Amino acid sequence: MYEGVALDESLKTLSEHYASIPIICGPTASGKSDLSLSLCQKIGGELCSCDSMQIYKHMNIGTAKPTDEEQKLVPHHLINIIEPTQSYNVSVYVSRARNTIEDCVSRGHLPVFCGGTGQYISALVDGISYTEFQIDPALHESLYLRYHNEGIADLYAELEAADPEIAKNIHPNNTKRVIRALEIYLQTGKTMTQVNEISKRSGPKYPFSLFSISWDRETLYKRMDQRVDKMVADGIFDEVAALRDAGLSQLNTSMQAIGYKEIIMYFEGKCSYIEAIDMIKLHTRHYGKRQLTWFRRMPQINYVQPGDIDSILEIIEKRA
Repeated sequence: MYEGVALDESLKTLSEHYASIPIICGPTASGKSDLSLSLCQKIGGELCSCDSMQIYKHMNIGTAKPTDEEQKLVPHHLINIIEPTQSYNVSVYVSRARNTIEDCVSRGHLPVFCGGTGQYISALVDGISYTEFQIDPALHESLYLRYHNEGIADLYAELEAADPEIAKNIHPNNTKRVIRALEIYLQTGKTMTQVNEISKRSGPKYPFSLFSISWDRETLYKRMDQRVDKMVADGIFDEVAALRDAGLSQLNTSMQAIGYKEIIMYFEGKCSYIEAIDMIKLHTRHYGKRQLTWFRRMPQINYVQPGDIDSILEIIEKRA
């Protein structure tokens, strides 16, 4: 928790009961959604997503979006915001997240954030305001076309040459971030490192408490594999087929999500059905490793056991 952070005026209506806004974060398949939903039900909270793929409409199975039944249990925010053809960035997310906080607390409900997109969470917690850039759609499409035809290795090498500092902090297979960094450099002449240096760090606007569920690595990986198996059983191949029929392809940022890009490769005849599933499992594990690395850099995270709502309440509730 951030000690000494002054409560925003709007949050003072809840300050008699709560000392901070909870954010339940961590790697994929760790049980964040179930824990957050249970917490919301217990305290009358409202669930706010911090997931960079659940923002897209029509992408439900592959993003592990809350089901219609779950969404009926408590109010959900920051999901199903835009079409898969549209673009979105962390700056827009932070703005909308702050508006959502204001809305929830104005109605007397505590927002409970849940998700695994580290950049979204860090920007919200640290109060970072990123400089906005309007990227030329033709440039965006040309970079994704290169990726589609040539793979990510050449683009990553180009980023390493232009901005070695940021390249060290982006995994070579993180297509979305590699292309975003190149877009900014080619559009503005400024490296992402330079852009980050001039980003405004105003500090947290609200007091947050961060939580992550503890699992041993072997169990977490089994949960990831089970998550993928469930997605397949629930019809992710049909979901991707419908998106392709609607005109989406790997040239769209949304289709770079794990699960979608591999299945598109299957439909394009570049791999078999089983190979696509195996790649999804492998890439999910790699993504989970990157998430663990990101969140380990955030020392303020409180680690809790699965289902341990009491430990969360012990920290976020204001006690005499």
